[in-house]
Amino acid sequence: MTQIDSRPPASSEQSMVQPPSSDSSSQGFRPVLSNGRFIILWSGQLFSQIADRIYLVLMIALVAGHFQAPGQPISGWVSAIMIAFTIPAVLFGSLAGVYVDRWSKKAVMVVSNLARGLLVLTIPPLLWIADGQKIAIPLFWLPESWRHWQYQPQEAFHVPIGFVILLVQTFTASTITQFFAPAEQATIPLLVKRRHLLPANSLFTTTMMGTLILGFAIGEPLLGLAGQIAHAVKIPWDMGKVLVVGGSYTIAGIILLLLRVKEKDIYINTERPHPLEDIRDGIKYLNDNRRVRNALIQLIILFSIFAALSVLAVRLAELVPGLKADQFGFILAVGGVGIAIGAAIVGNLGSKIPPLYLNLWGSIGIGASLILMSLSTQSLGLALLSTTLLGLFAALVAIPMQTAIQAETPSDMRGKVFGLQNNAVNIALSLPLALAGIAETRFGLSSVLLSLATISIVGGLVSWYMSLSSVTRPNKVDK
Repeated sequence: MTQIDSRPPASSEQSMVQPPSSDSSSQGFRPVLSNGRFIILWSGQLFSQIADRIYLVLMIALVAGHFQAPGQPISGWVSAIMIAFTIPAVLFGSLAGVYVDRWSKKAVMVVSNLARGLLVLTIPPLLWIADGQKIAIPLFWLPESWRHWQYQPQEAFHVPIGFVILLVQTFTASTITQFFAPAEQATIPLLVKRRHLLPANSLFTTTMMGTLILGFAIGEPLLGLAGQIAHAVKIPWDMGKVLVVGGSYTIAGIILLLLRVKEKDIYINTERPHPLEDIRDGIKYLNDNRRVRNALIQLIILFSIFAALSVLAVRLAELVPGLKADQFGFILAVGGVGIAIGAAIVGNLGSKIPPLYLNLWGSIGIGASLILMSLSTQSLGLALLSTTLLGLFAALVAIPMQTAIQAETPSDMRGKVFGLQNNAVNIALSLPLALAGIAETRFGLSSVLLSLATISIVGGLVSWYMSLSSVTRPNKVDK
């Protein structure tokens, strides 16, 4: 079993209750924006995140253009794509982190982006080759009640081979993504000094959560514009849209080729991986280090709330005067503005405030914003204000918690810990997508929003209490 260097950084007992630094030279964005290597990593992340968020929009466009019959609901096709996209995140997130600890972080990031770009760019020719071909999947092994499709009993499902190709491509691309995410997070502390991690994570969080919220809002118009340009220059419709996603992945890979990461030999462990043992090592580290575990739990709660909001925003837009259901992107867009404002506040002033209190205020602020949102069903201005505040307070939680995980996790454990984090966050993003709509239908929008508010406030108070307790009762790994 790999030996764990569990020693935390110096003075980590106070890291959650004291400001990160009082040195004025470490405050604000100037130190990280003048760090050329960090700018390269951040730029690569920007293009990679844009591609990740628009990928599903592209898949929906391809399904609608090739496989959805007139008058047929698209939900069944999209659900299959979502399942293919989600399964690798649940199965391989932790496993990928084990290998990231032993491989060059730069190589993982470059190869994963170029590979995903190549996968996406091959979709149009593969669909052209498989055009009109289908594969019959017999259904005799299913209960009779499950053999119905479009209200008709079926002996077999005749699935287009092209759609199977989309499922395989989506599964493969999502699997590769599981390696990129922990490699990227583990690279940030190698490029940025500890006292500059807070503003660095402010920029990364703005990009990550901004693209998460805005992906569906900007994805369809962006792909539509690409399709129009492609049509004007006589390029096939599919290739024009595919170039947006595949090209973004490729650009990210090329940018990251320029990155210089001084990874010490200790960071690149050539020992043969023992996946199950290494995953247990990561879980044991989280179990022993309360501060890192609490930070991870807070991130899981936060991402669950935002995933649910991406579904609930559709219903809110339907209820708010002056908006239609398909205009929910406006509500999500102002959330992105709030995140940018919150990230700017944390990046410039966060070094003066203990992370523990940033998280507490952020969690309570998220709860208050959700309560305000539950009262906004008859006011567009109130709905936009509550969503903006929600984004602002979310930044106060996400940035300090991500910084705490990076700063407190030993270098030889970062891949494992970030792999587990990636696994947990992906589950947190997936389950609310499935449950939020059902809960809203059953209990109503206001009740669901109030429940999310309660979860945020209680989670913040519990994390605050446990983090305070950890100062007087050191982590097991500190002993």
